[in-house]
Amino acid sequence: MGRSTMKVQLLVTKTDFNLPNLEREFQDLGVDYKVEYVEEQPEMVSALNIRHSPNIIVDGELAFQRQPSESELRAYFMKYA
Repeated sequence: MGRSTMKVQLLVTKTDFNLPNLEREFQDLGVDYKVEYVEEQPEMVSALNIRHSPNIIVDGELAFQRQPSESELRAYFMKYA
């Protein structure tokens, strides 16, 4: 599965100060993503047992439940390149 066919969601709170940094890292990696807010996604929050922000969901599965380093993101997404 290539990066272009993955569904990547950044599930964050509306006040998460990590979002600009996360968005820059995803743009640098060339990975398309969609920002979703926990306040607007109660079903997803419940289904994935979300307790903190930020969260990165790939194809419906929780990949990171914290702010990963840029090297962690690169390693994760390079396996799909």
